[in-house]
Amino acid sequence: MNMILFMFILSSLLSIVLVMLNLWMAQMTPDSEKLSPYECGFDPLGSARLPFSIRFFLVAILFLLFDLEIALLLPLPWATQLHSPLITLVWTSIIIIILTLGLIYEWLQGGLEWAE
Repeated sequence: MNMILFMFILSSLLSIVLVMLNLWMAQMTPDSEKLSPYECGFDPLGSARLPFSIRFFLVAILFLLFDLEIALLLPLPWATQLHSPLITLVWTSIIIIILTLGLIYEWLQGGLEWAE
C-alpha cells in the first residue's frame, strides 16, 4: 500500500510540475500561421483547385503504412506467450522484411527526395 501511495503522489507531482512548466514556458502570442485552422501554409479561404504537390500525398501514404506496421506489431509481446512463438516470429519477420523492401524500393526510386 505504501508503494501505491508513493506512485500516486509521484505521478501527481510530476503532472502538476509539467502543467506549470507548460503554462510558464508557453508562447502566449501566436502568429497568424498558428491561428489558422491549417498549419501547412495554404490559405484555407483560397481556391481549392490550386495544384497540390504529390509529394505531400506520398509522405502521408508512407506515414499510414508505417503506422499500420506499428499497429500490427503492437501485440507482439503478448503473442510470444502463445503455444507456437516460432510461427509468430516468422510472420513478424515477413511483415518487417516486406516493409523494409518497400522502403528500400521507394528510396531507390527517389520517392523520398524532397528537393530536386
